[in-house]
Amino acid sequence: MSGRAVIRRELRAAADPSRAALLQRFFKTGPGEYAEGDRFLGLTVPQVRAIAAKHQSLPLVDLEALLASPWHEERLLALITLVRQYAHGTAAQRNAIYRLYRRNTGRINNWDLVDCSAGSIVGAHLAGRDRRVLEQLARSPLLWERRIAIVSTFFYIRHGELRPTLRLAELLLDDEHDLIHKAVGWMLREVGKQDRAALQRFLNAHAPRMPRTMLRYAVERFPERLRQRYLRAGT
Repeated sequence: MSGRAVIRRELRAAADPSRAALLQRFFKTGPGEYAEGDRFLGLTVPQVRAIAAKHQSLPLVDLEALLASPWHEERLLALITLVRQYAHGTAAQRNAIYRLYRRNTGRINNWDLVDCSAGSIVGAHLAGRDRRVLEQLARSPLLWERRIAIVSTFFYIRHGELRPTLRLAELLLDDEHDLIHKAVGWMLREVGKQDRAALQRFLNAHAPRMPRTMLRYAVERFPERLRQRYLRAGT
């Protein structure tokens, strides 16, 4: 039995239909919603991680097949495993994982899938390289590629480099999707943890045109008086 077949069997053994129904509502899988048609087996993230931990050396061909699955937990397991393999891989292995990730962005199609992987693979891989691809992703018509772009910059924030986040946040100010507003606001909040003055300079320039959700996330850690000042300046 192939590795992917074993994983699928283990995931199904832990499936919970009642939890699956709740997850499908939580992750907006209904008609016209952002994850329309996504399907859940009903596992918790710790359950998926525990199964993934037993299959850390799964070949990339199997991981790419899992990424093509209609089941959310199979895609999540593939991404968790890719993150682990990238962290411990050789340069050649990391290049292969990055290329696999880039050609499957359409399968990384919910916010949790992006958030658990983008910084650790795309952000990490582009460190010290040409990062213009992040601006290309930020301009993509695909929602998930735009979220991948901004969340990837979390890697740089953690290493004290704030400019990539601020640049992409500016590019995404007029994005129409709430999931991008939340992601940009989250990354700006993380910038503020490193350098509040840098975040305030960004807000002083852009707060009046920032979507309300983006602004609210960005100033969440500010002292109340300062937070309210920026919120009054927003749209």
